[in-house]
This record gives sequence, C-alpha cells and structure tokens, in this order.
Amino acid sequence: MSVQMILLPVFVQVGLTFALLLWMRGGRGRTSNGPVSTDEFGLPTLFYALIALAMPVRHADLVIVMLSWIFVVTRFAHAGILVSSRESGERSMAWYASALVLLAMWLYFALKILLLI
Repeated sequence: MSVQMILLPVFVQVGLTFALLLWMRGGRGRTSNGPVSTDEFGLPTLFYALIALAMPVRHADLVIVMLSWIFVVTRFAHAGILVSSRESGERSMAWYASALVLLAMWLYFALKILLLI
C-alpha cells in the first residue's frame, strides 16, 4: 500500500474539518443565543497531527518549520486576545490567520506527498 493511498483519506478528513470550522466561524452555525463556539483545540489538534505525520515520512522541511512558527505566533495572539478582551473581531482575525497558516501547511504537505516532491 502506498503512502499516498494511506494518507489520502486523512487529507479528505482534514478538508472536511476545515470546511466545518470555517462554516461555523462564518456565522452559519448560529443558535438563537448567538454563534456556536468552535472548539479551541481543533486547530492545534490538526497541527499536531500534521507534524506527527510529516516527521516519520521525512517531509518536515524548512517550509513546514517556518509555517509552524507562524502558526504558533498566531495562536499566541489569539490566546492573548481571548484572555484580555471581549473583542470578537480581533479574536476572529487571529483565529482566521492561524487557520489559514495551518491550511497552507496541510496543502503543502499533501501536495508533497501526493505529487512525490
């Protein structure tokens, strides 16, 4: 069984998770009391999974490491806003920044695996 065949379902599931996270953050997952809260551990869990996959298949290169640091900085920004302010606009911007960095990491990793780069 090839690595691509094993990891393709993982990439599809990650895509679904991002779609659901973005759908809920976009305001479509609202209740009568306001927006549905997304799990604060969702993005970090996807990050940990990416790194856990990238290391053994030897695709944790400089690009992944640099994007990892950017992701961590955006998560720190998000956490700082979360604990110090009720301003949801700033927190949303930090959340979207971390989600986009993580999405870029997953796309880069998936293309490296699927295209054998």
